[in-house]
Amino acid sequence: MEKETLKAYVITDLTAELAVEDMDSEYGEDDYAELDGHDLTDYEPSIREYIEKEKELLDDGGNLAPYIDSSLLRLRENVLRIDPDVVVYDGKLCGCATVELKQELSERDWNALFDYISGQYSDGWGEGFEQRDIPVADGVLNVHFWQPDQRCPIVLDALPGQEPAVPRQAHKPKMKLIGQDGNIFSVLGRAGRLLRQNGQRKQAEEMVQRVQNCGDYYKALGIISEYVQTELSAPEKGDTPPRPKKDQQER
Repeated sequence: MEKETLKAYVITDLTAELAVEDMDSEYGEDDYAELDGHDLTDYEPSIREYIEKEKELLDDGGNLAPYIDSSLLRLRENVLRIDPDVVVYDGKLCGCATVELKQELSERDWNALFDYISGQYSDGWGEGFEQRDIPVADGVLNVHFWQPDQRCPIVLDALPGQEPAVPRQAHKPKMKLIGQDGNIFSVLGRAGRLLRQNGQRKQAEEMVQRVQNCGDYYKALGIISEYVQTELSAPEKGDTPPRPKKDQQER
């Protein structure tokens, strides 16, 4: 019996330019509007149609996984498919790379995968896609999957409206801070994956939003420590308090 594969959804920001012909211009020039994900929700069907056309230009239905560098052997072995798409998430249209995995990735491999997807969006698949003129009712769109100030991607185990594949657990998962990579994106990524594996997808999404909006490293660690049990967290109810040392008992 073939082993069931895992799926993850890597959510990133989208932007676009909308070119609208200026009817008052003597030379028929266009006016340009800069759009973000909130503005792009109305254009979802048109953008998805052109994503599917772009995929047809590639082998294997637009799967980007075969292009992973051969030096990233573990990533090549464990990532079966990467399919670019879009999804409405948190009220805005976002890029959504659907990733099919043989097994859960290590933290290092997840970071390598994020770098690879970012590279595909900036210099690979996304570079070609942003040059496609997408006709819409009020002009022509050019959509960008890569942003120069791209925030840490959000990774979901299920898209909005889908049920998570793992049962919800009551206790917070435990995670060490001391002796680990202190980069806040790395810490946030580890915490998010632990929560999703623990069936706490909504908590993971809420944590990411709060951290991205807080603007302070130490506040961010404090927020993360509210969702996963770290050295900075208050003891959970039911945790056994540390036993006093023998010399303290004798006093």
